[in-house]
Amino acid sequence: MQGITDPAVTHPCPSPTELERDLQKLTAPPFFSHLAPSDKMLLLLLGIVVLHIAALVLLFVSTIVNAWTTGSTSSSDLWNNCSTTNVGYHCDPANTGVWIQAVQALMILSIIFSFISLFLFFCQLFTLQKGGRFFLTGVFQILASLFVMSGAVIYTVMSPEWVPDSEAFGWAYIMAWAAFPLALISGLIYVILRKRE
Repeated sequence: MQGITDPAVTHPCPSPTELERDLQKLTAPPFFSHLAPSDKMLLLLLGIVVLHIAALVLLFVSTIVNAWTTGSTSSSDLWNNCSTTNVGYHCDPANTGVWIQAVQALMILSIIFSFISLFLFFCQLFTLQKGGRFFLTGVFQILASLFVMSGAVIYTVMSPEWVPDSEAFGWAYIMAWAAFPLALISGLIYVILRKRE
């Protein structure tokens, strides 16, 4: 047994302070560990604004784009049902059903409420007392998320009446559904968030 050495002799045990320091390196996020509390709050606010704007962009694009349902020869959105035939390209307006008008109204309301929420956030950011919550901002954003969810649910249930069976849900429809959790999460963050100096 001549080639084997005792590991305890060649590698001494680290001291308790070295273990604590190594543990802090593993548990503390490297980017946020050196930031002042005001810088952390600034990054949090920036992240919330980016999340809010992402939800607002998804709402806006999904409302105006002609891709709620798509097929090989046709596509439809909240405003038109278009198809290509032997005669050419033909679009029918969406005012043929009360349900599609409800979806249109709900999607427009979701955009308006999300925009008002963003405006209120910036207003409250400069006028709210220290320790105050962004409650009004959060309520408007949560309402925007509920409007888009309601509109997407109505479209899901009622679109087989208006859209041919050969079509599938398109990417704008998926964007509307993706905007729902983003708007809801940002609204809940606003309600929980307290203002710091």
